[in-house]
Amino acid sequence: MTTEQRTFGETAIATPANLITIGRLVLTPVFIWMMVHWGATWATAGVGAVVAFSDGLDGIVARRMGSTRSGAFLDPLIDKIVVLGCMVTLVALHHMWWVPVAIIAARELWMSWYRTVASKHGVSIPARKTAKIKTLFQDLAIAVVVLPPTASLGWLQVAILWVAVVLTLWTGVEYYVDGKRAMAEQ
Repeated sequence: MTTEQRTFGETAIATPANLITIGRLVLTPVFIWMMVHWGATWATAGVGAVVAFSDGLDGIVARRMGSTRSGAFLDPLIDKIVVLGCMVTLVALHHMWWVPVAIIAARELWMSWYRTVASKHGVSIPARKTAKIKTLFQDLAIAVVVLPPTASLGWLQVAILWVAVVLTLWTGVEYYVDGKRAMAEQ
């Protein structure tokens, strides 16, 4: 995208993409409340779908109107808050086992720290396609618990959650290698 095609500059904060990202954060407590009080219902799943799909929508909007540094910071941070908040809730409700969720949480917290360290060295670590697949499986791990047709399929829930764990660890290794390589090239 050339500079002339950008609607927003790299330092813009109040952008449509960032508003969608913030909207996802605001809607997450509603989704969590619904999981706790309503359980696996179509309404709960619908709100969860809006939260999940808004992640892709903010990316589309950002690519069309111009990505920003604030969006590059906010989007992955809010993704982590949303996924971990929902997964911890599902652990508390005894719908997920704490071990895989703890592994995902540890990797996500480590990644936030690692990206911060890299940015202090002037390095931005872009997401690979595998990171998007990882996010999809984390979202699916939550979705199969709140969707009425799959809410009773414990084997499916466990399988998808462990696929999410493997992808989460794999992409953590990719980010680490990409970050080290980028810092070494400076």
